[in-house]
Amino acid sequence: MTERDVLARLISRLAPVSPTQPLIRLGPAGDGGYLVPDDLEGIEACFSPGVGGSFGFEHDCVQFGMQAFLADKAVNRPPAANEAFSFIQKYIGATTSDDFMTIDDWVASSLPQSQSDLLLQIDVEGYEYEIFLSMSDRLLKRFRIIVAEFHELPMLWSQPFFGLASRAFDKLLQSHTCVHLHPNNCLGSVVIDDLEIPHLMEFTFLRSDRIGKSTFTKHFPHLLDRDNTRKPPLLLPRHWYAKDDARDDGDRV
Repeated sequence: MTERDVLARLISRLAPVSPTQPLIRLGPAGDGGYLVPDDLEGIEACFSPGVGGSFGFEHDCVQFGMQAFLADKAVNRPPAANEAFSFIQKYIGATTSDDFMTIDDWVASSLPQSQSDLLLQIDVEGYEYEIFLSMSDRLLKRFRIIVAEFHELPMLWSQPFFGLASRAFDKLLQSHTCVHLHPNNCLGSVVIDDLEIPHLMEFTFLRSDRIGKSTFTKHFPHLLDRDNTRKPPLLLPRHWYAKDDARDDGDRV
């Protein structure tokens, strides 16, 4: 199998399905807003490592009855005050130290008596891979919904990076299913051997036990998708979602 075939197989495994629940938008109509399944009832808290300039997503989570936990060593405090927000000045990573904390330790210290479902929204500029790989399987399965921006995706053509990233995706796909993809239009994409790979993409995963009977999503962008920046729009390349008739029998799970 060629390098191109191996990469195409990974892309195929990430093809989004249409869950039973419709997608809704949380957050602003631009960067910082994401599409998630309308399956939020009973989720106790949203965990958001990486603090940016927009808190619309977390504010909307609070409106659905969640607590919101935020973490970032690079800022002193979130610029938006909300009594439902809890903030720690640490990076979330693979170890716990003065500046870092593992996501398992963060969740355990934030909700010490809880085993409820959670939501994860993560945008940490490339450190998402180590966070997922270091996360315990038990905690991963508590995240009913995961929204993650994955960075440096054209580096999947590099074998060392592919090994790291593919293991992170493999781990996610053991318990979750991709239900939406949205390319961030701030940096464009790279085309090699007929595979177009955006530099940044927003992935939404739903825990697979919440999926039910579903089919591959055929139409992008979603009506609720919005460009991240004022740069030219970046459409999701067709090979990230289109399935030929020989492979798509209509049933995903």
